[in-house]
Amino acid sequence: MTEITAHHGLFRSTNLHVDDTGGAGRPVVLIHGWPLSGESWSEQVPALTAAGYRVVTYDRRGFGRSDKPGSGYDYDTLTEDLHTLLTELDLQDVTLVGFSMGGGEVARYATKYGSERVRSVVFAAAVPPYLMKGDDNPDGPLDQEAADGMESGLKQDEDAFYDQFTTAFFSADGELKVTEEQRQQAIALAHQADTNAALKCMEAFATTDFRDDLPHVTVPTLVIHGDADGTVPFEGSGKRTHEAVAGSELHVVHGGPHGLNVSHADEFNRVLIDFLGR
Repeated sequence: MTEITAHHGLFRSTNLHVDDTGGAGRPVVLIHGWPLSGESWSEQVPALTAAGYRVVTYDRRGFGRSDKPGSGYDYDTLTEDLHTLLTELDLQDVTLVGFSMGGGEVARYATKYGSERVRSVVFAAAVPPYLMKGDDNPDGPLDQEAADGMESGLKQDEDAFYDQFTTAFFSADGELKVTEEQRQQAIALAHQADTNAALKCMEAFATTDFRDDLPHVTVPTLVIHGDADGTVPFEGSGKRTHEAVAGSELHVVHGGPHGLNVSHADEFNRVLIDFLGR
C-alpha cells in the first residue's frame, strides 16, 4: 500500500490511500462505490491477481483511509484525482472499473482525459447516465423526494442510515443476498467516511449529468448490472448507459442486487475476466 498526493494545495495537500498488487500484468483500476472504500473490492482483487493482472484500488478522497478535506467532491475534482493516480503510478493500457458512484469518474474521465492511458472500461451497477429525475430526464431513477430522504436520514442518524442502506444495497426482492458478516463489513467501511464528504458525494452522484460524457467513451466497454438493483435501478441506469455507449457489451445478472460484486462474486469475476481477456 502507498499514498499518492492528488492535490497540492496552498495550505494542505490531499493524499489518497492506494493498494497496488504490482507485477508486470496489465493494470486494472477498481473505483469503489459510495460510501465504501477500496476494501469493498475484496472479492475481486484475489481473482484478478490470480488471472495475471496488476490490480490497483484506492480510497476516494473523504472515504476510507484517504485524507478528508472539506471540499473537492464534485466529479471534475474526483476525476482529476483518478488521473493523478494513473500518472503518478505511470499506468498505461489500463482498464477502469467503476462501481456505482465510481462509474461517474469513468464517464467523466473520457471527456476530460480521453483514452491515451485507457484500454477499456467497465460500468458496474453504475450511476450514469443521470440519476435525478426531471423534466429533461424523465427516465432518471431517483426523484427529489427520495434524494431528500437520503440526505436527511444520513444527517439525523448515521448508524440507522447505514444499517438500512447496506441492507437495501445487498438485497433483492426483499431478501438479503450476502451474509450478515459481509453486510457488517460494509457498514464498517461506511463509517470510515467523513460525513461532509458523504453528503457532498451523495449530491454529486445524484445530480451530475453524464449524458454528454458517455459519447466520449470510445474504448471497449462492459456494462454489468443486476436486474434486481433497488439502489441504482437497471432500467434507468445500466440499460441507458449501454444504449448510449456505441458497441458496448451488456451483462445482466439475474436476481443481482446493487452490491452484486459481493453477492454474485463468482459470476461478476467470470464476466469481468472474460472481458479483460478479449
